[in-house]
Amino acid sequence: MSGVVIHPTAVVEAGARFGVDVRIGPFCHIGPDVELGDRVELASHISIVGATTLGDDCKVYPQAALGQPPQNRAHKGGRTLLSVGRNCTIREGVTFHLGSDTSRGETRVGDNGNFLAFTHVAHDCVVGNNVTMANGAVLAGHCEIGDFVTIGGLSALHQFTRIGHHAFIGGKTGVEGDVIPYGMVVGNRGRLRGLNIVGMKRSGMARADIHAMRKAIRVIFDPASPVGENIERARDQFGSSAAVADVLAFMTERGKRHFCVPPLGDAEPADDEAD
Repeated sequence: MSGVVIHPTAVVEAGARFGVDVRIGPFCHIGPDVELGDRVELASHISIVGATTLGDDCKVYPQAALGQPPQNRAHKGGRTLLSVGRNCTIREGVTFHLGSDTSRGETRVGDNGNFLAFTHVAHDCVVGNNVTMANGAVLAGHCEIGDFVTIGGLSALHQFTRIGHHAFIGGKTGVEGDVIPYGMVVGNRGRLRGLNIVGMKRSGMARADIHAMRKAIRVIFDPASPVGENIERARDQFGSSAAVADVLAFMTERGKRHFCVPPLGDAEPADDEAD
């Protein structure tokens, strides 16, 4: 509890555990099963309850509610978890829910996340590192979000959706299916509109891999033949590229949702930036 500062109007229940130099602002409520890492900073009017852990250097803004029970009728009321990694920014009105006891039992958020105002992470989601969710973006239950994903404002993801690492979801997009790594999905009902070339370059991807990815995507989503056959064709033609192999591995580890595909009649989605 070294260096912990708690405002006199805050309510901290017995059993809560704090690291060093924690700051808890006015009118916050901290439940008895909460653990805050070193240098966590809570602004004001924040509720953190349930078996919730926040990693070191997280900063939480007013009206955020973390660790409330899952919005899942199958949940029986058992003890479940919410785990948030290090150095996350959690802005105004954000909600993260506990896992459900009939599923994974834990909602997990990685390091260095940036969750803007009124974003929501539902029960049993797994969110990777360096994820950005813009204002009003929401995840339904059981979603899996890879590292370095960006989700635009007012977007909504269907339950059990998987989003591959470095994918980009445009603003006001409804995502009903899985999104391949580096995919760019946009639309009222999200469709694959190309590759997140900016994200690929920022990740240090080699130019040859970027070109191989472009060609492979055209093969994978060729409407003239089934996706399963296309995946094998792409593996034969471009399997030596580590980036393509990564995408193919994601696609063969099928989840419960279909894949987001290019718009009907468009086998060659445009990229977000010419190379």
